[in-house]
Amino acid sequence: MTKPREDETRTIIVAITGASGAPYGVRMLTLLRDQPGIETHLIVSRAGVLTLRHECGLSLRDVEALADVTYRPGDVGAAIASGSFHADAMVVAPCSIKTLSAIAWTYADDLISRAADVCLKEGRPLLLLVRETPLHLGHLRAMTAAAEAGAIIAPPVPAFYAQPVSIEDLVDHTARRALARVGVREVAPKPWQGEIGGRAADRPE
Repeated sequence: MTKPREDETRTIIVAITGASGAPYGVRMLTLLRDQPGIETHLIVSRAGVLTLRHECGLSLRDVEALADVTYRPGDVGAAIASGSFHADAMVVAPCSIKTLSAIAWTYADDLISRAADVCLKEGRPLLLLVRETPLHLGHLRAMTAAAEAGAIIAPPVPAFYAQPVSIEDLVDHTARRALARVGVREVAPKPWQGEIGGRAADRPE
């Protein structure tokens, strides 16, 4: 396949934080890696490194190998910390309550929250795969504040209508739905066809 021109390349930022759900971020990176014309920029929080090791058996280096460009959380002078750098979308998968709170109230003290804040102020898609349950009022208020600022709140709720047969199926479906929501439609899961099929309208002969 012909390599896309530079001006056709889309940039997607992926952040992985310390909430349970590291497989979602990893699956998104693998899906994006297989798409021509997409460049991925990855940030993993310190707690995210621990979660990746525990839930996926992967090291930081393993996961960084899936991305085109990588950063450390303290790289606040990175290109993606500026609105002058164009990113097409950002996903935080999973998104811890700590990171959600920093984004909701613009406490941009690391590169993840700063890059997210840039997406919001520039009007670019930002999806937060918030992973926590049960939710108390403070969590709900943080989600409301982030949503009011323009973020997409997308808790990783499994979809059983697709009849998954494995945990991998559940992770894959959620990852695909999230990426499609921020504009990467080519990885969208097969659409639901309905319990009752549509019928062609009667037409005169």
